[in-house]
Amino acid sequence: MNCCVEPNLPPVELQGAGPRRTCVSCQGPRHSVTLKTMLLMLKPELLGQVGEQQYRFCASPECPVVYFSQERRFTTDDVRVRVGIKETADPIPLCYCFGFYEQDVRAEIENQGHTTIPQRISALIRDRMCACEERNPSGACCLGEVARAVRRLTKEAK
Repeated sequence: MNCCVEPNLPPVELQGAGPRRTCVSCQGPRHSVTLKTMLLMLKPELLGQVGEQQYRFCASPECPVVYFSQERRFTTDDVRVRVGIKETADPIPLCYCFGFYEQDVRAEIENQGHTTIPQRISALIRDRMCACEERNPSGACCLGEVARAVRRLTKEAK
């Protein structure tokens, strides 16, 4: 299944699955991630600590926790890549599959008055070129985060 295509089912959080509805550290928003995502993102020396639990991704920008279960937490220091939504200084990754950063969006807006990056990402997704589960620490499609960044950066440029 293409990770950037919305399934017909509501997200796991809306189905009431799992005992933890928020991050164990900040009580912020979270969503489930696959074991595959965890293993690809964690530093090699931590792989033996993962276990069989269901992990969640903390989507709160202010929280250092990236993945958590009832028994274990992994922070931004424990992953191999910068977690874009948790970063405040460049380079801030926006799209892990195609290598777009916040500075790329900012430069296009400054030079052209707008950006075509979301459309280019969408075209690549339509061509089935995305691999968000493997490349994005959140295990989810980047388009929502890209759209939020574009709105914010466009507003800042005015």
